[in-house]
Amino acid sequence: MSFWVEKKLNQLTTVQWESLCDGCGKCCLNKLIDDETEDLYYTDAACHLLDDDTCACRHYPERFKYVPACTAITVDNIAELTWLPDSCAYKRLHDGRELPSWHPLLTGSKEAMHAAGISVKGKTINEKRVKDVFDHIVLWPLKDLD
Repeated sequence: MSFWVEKKLNQLTTVQWESLCDGCGKCCLNKLIDDETEDLYYTDAACHLLDDDTCACRHYPERFKYVPACTAITVDNIAELTWLPDSCAYKRLHDGRELPSWHPLLTGSKEAMHAAGISVKGKTINEKRVKDVFDHIVLWPLKDLD
């Protein structure tokens, strides 16, 4: 069996935890929350550190130096991060779901994820080029499979 099936999230090593990230880049999108309804809206405006081609952070190890408000996803805060998409492996496992069929740990690469349209690849605009983030609300980050 695989480590994510054998162990609880709080039993994973740092390497195992990090490998659960599918690298979709959705957590790097700017999100809006309606103050009155608390509805969550995703935008295609991405953190300026996100590489739109690889869906990876350009400065991941030092990201907090460049973006102090960046949120680390941890076993201790996963339940509070209501803005994580349903496709997120951390959220899926926390909610008792399995990894999706397109997940890189199952397929060996990000290609199936990109082909399924789950990642942000080729879909974002750098947040520094955005004039009004409200003009960039999108629905595609809500896509989830299996």
